[in-house]
Amino acid sequence: MPKTVPEDKARQGHWGWHALRILIAGLLLAFIAWGAVEVYGELIKSQTTGQSVPQAPATGQKPAQGG
Repeated sequence: MPKTVPEDKARQGHWGWHALRILIAGLLLAFIAWGAVEVYGELIKSQTTGQSVPQAPATGQKPAQGG
């Protein structure tokens, strides 16, 4: 025999503002972490490419024209 439950007792809970604030805070933290990794990646890339490029010594002469 099925149990009869009154309508006011058989409701689902609602999400509420607390859960929404937690979800938004998690999203903001993810964006902050993503931004930090992007900045760090650009910093690493500029350090490795900037040091490995040799510079020609300045002699004061004009470069030779080909042709």
